[in-house]
Amino acid sequence: MVGTAQGLRAVRAAWRRQRADAAGLPRRGAERARVPGPVTGVEPGPGGGVVRFARSELRVCVTGGGAVFWGWDGAEPDPSYALSGLRGEPDPRAFLEPDKDGGWRVVSERVTVVVSRHGTVEVRTPGGVVLRRDLPPRWWEPANGGGARWVQRSEVAADARFFGLGGRAAGPRLPDGTYRLWNTDPGGSFKPGDDPLYLTMPVQMVVADAGTHLVFHDNSWDGSVTLREGEEGAGSGHDRPGTSELRMDGGPLRCWVVVGTPSRVLQAWASLTGAPAVPPSWALGYQHARWGFGSAAEVRRVVAGYRERELPLDAVHLDIDHYDAHQVFTVDREHFPELPKLAEELRAQGTRLVSIVDPAVKAEPGNALFDSGRAEDAFVRDARRRLVRGVVWPGESVYPDFTAPHVRAWWGRQYAERLGQGFSGFWHDMNEPVSFVAFGDPSLPRSARHALDGRGGDHREAHNVYGLCMARAAYEGLCELRPRERPFLFSRSGWAGMQRYGGTWSGDVETSWAGLRASLALVIGLGLCGVPYSGPDVGGFDGRPSAELYLRWFQLGAWLPLFRTHSAMNAGRREPWTYGDEVLGHARAALRERRRLHPYFVTLSQLAHRTGAPYVRPLWWSAPEDRALRDCDDAFLLGDAFLVAPVFEPGADRRAVRLPRGLWYDTATGQAYEGPGQVLLDAPASRIPVLARAGTVVPVLGDDGEVELEVWAPMRGRTGGGLVVRDPGDGWERGEVERYVTRWKNDRVVVVRETATGIVDVTGTVRVRGV
Repeated sequence: MVGTAQGLRAVRAAWRRQRADAAGLPRRGAERARVPGPVTGVEPGPGGGVVRFARSELRVCVTGGGAVFWGWDGAEPDPSYALSGLRGEPDPRAFLEPDKDGGWRVVSERVTVVVSRHGTVEVRTPGGVVLRRDLPPRWWEPANGGGARWVQRSEVAADARFFGLGGRAAGPRLPDGTYRLWNTDPGGSFKPGDDPLYLTMPVQMVVADAGTHLVFHDNSWDGSVTLREGEEGAGSGHDRPGTSELRMDGGPLRCWVVVGTPSRVLQAWASLTGAPAVPPSWALGYQHARWGFGSAAEVRRVVAGYRERELPLDAVHLDIDHYDAHQVFTVDREHFPELPKLAEELRAQGTRLVSIVDPAVKAEPGNALFDSGRAEDAFVRDARRRLVRGVVWPGESVYPDFTAPHVRAWWGRQYAERLGQGFSGFWHDMNEPVSFVAFGDPSLPRSARHALDGRGGDHREAHNVYGLCMARAAYEGLCELRPRERPFLFSRSGWAGMQRYGGTWSGDVETSWAGLRASLALVIGLGLCGVPYSGPDVGGFDGRPSAELYLRWFQLGAWLPLFRTHSAMNAGRREPWTYGDEVLGHARAALRERRRLHPYFVTLSQLAHRTGAPYVRPLWWSAPEDRALRDCDDAFLLGDAFLVAPVFEPGADRRAVRLPRGLWYDTATGQAYEGPGQVLLDAPASRIPVLARAGTVVPVLGDDGEVELEVWAPMRGRTGGGLVVRDPGDGWERGEVERYVTRWKNDRVVVVRETATGIVDVTGTVRVRGV
């Protein structure tokens, strides 16, 4: 212990010296401020062109799909860690053309972009309504040369509401305030108001009466966004627009804007940044994790407890305590002997093993992973080519540079060891990245050098994409190692585009009623940034939840994409039976309903891959013009079929629920309610209120284990319908999309399937509810 303490003190001292970054980063010194200045000329081209100003230039391009790109000072869409897949060709019908007052504009079918003679950029609807006005940017450049920091101020409608910016504990509607764009381990469990957290993104979705738009500033440097909602003038008073001020410490000033309905916006966003990965079928079930299983015997005991109580369990997650001395890609063979045998045994019972994977590698000669990585020149170095060191769970550690292709390939090969141990999925943690001895900012020195895929740079640019690149390394490695199986991967940290490789979870949320509410805020916010698969630590990470809090959290989790209990080592157990027979009975009901709806979650995962639409959606998803729904943050839509109203208050047995337009059925009582409006529903301890949309078709598991269709009767005189995708298995096959229509015929509900060859009546094979 004495030697360990001395070593830690030495590393702390070395870290303090390195954190100064004086040797690796240029001094900024005196700076010059710059603005674009007046227009001096233009160069029209397909989709837009280049507008030249006295002290800058602006490239504008509208794609055929309606997405708009613009970049200042010669910034192009590439290189980018966020973008992937089809970015859309320039709209051949759109060019820069003169506008009034010496400005220029690009007119297309879905959007109009207007550039003023001093550099203001407006995004307008085809009808001419302004959705976003970006004022001329301002740069501050070092007098002796180097990269500039900059600020971009924007205005939106007075009635607009802000969403997104990655995983935020406040929200889902983001209140006025400043949000930092720097992935950060808060150093313990977080609560509402804590910011930043593990996964930040410069992605905003802005919803107003005039329309919805998404804006993405493709810049991974440290920065901040200051939001202020507008105010509508009363009587003859003027409106005060909403404002967004983005400040970045460096990097390009470039952005993408997508305009349309929420579904169209996220579909375009997915086409830019990549389709969300489809999790394996089993990963849409219930998963249990604990930091501190301690032994294979304890894992067997817990799994047996689920089986004995007839509780479905699809996966068990092993935390760092199953490693040998906390070192990644190892096994504590004393406490977990014959781990492949354990994995095979559990898999035969329908339960998979998932392994935690941290990026830090113990810096110890003789450690096989360290020696291998050093031979590959895989680790982050400083400006003097020395290995950058920190302290994480294994002790003094080094960090792979995942921004280098050869390092990603090397790291991806390491998962062969995990697959050989029988693991079916992977959970990335501590990948902001984290060092325990970095005071103030628990990460690497900003002067640490990174490859950045051949461009070269430092940690100021690489930090926010570190977790994203780690996920890419794992995903591509797993595809090589097991090409017939879809990888299962979720990550604590990441960046825009991470949905290509998997999902995320909310991190170490505080065990409290406020933490419960924050869990939903993060899931909705991440979905609106294009990451549809996420969920919280049910019960909170630290502390010991009361039986009531645990149950309400469990009931919420049963309706979220990633349904996982997880806790710290000293936070007590999270198995349902540890809270008494009453909680056990109610948790069993929630688990069985989740299992019954498994085919619906499969459908949502497939549709998310095809369309970018999140499983969990805000109530305003189909009616963004409804202001009451825009302000509702305590309920959500699960796909098109369900409205879920969690209980966030202790002792509550009823709660008010705001309904979107249409007819809604209480799934417990069958009572019908018509929206828009607000209703008061029972919320006994046994369940949370869940309503089904009239006319919807939902695939469910029948009593015989086969998929059947559950149909909620449409309103009289109206039709309904739904999409169903059958489970294609855990390979790469794409399930066929089945389209159903429901309607009344005399006194019965008729259900038909639309096929390429015609209409097929399926009424006899469905279960109709709400009649």
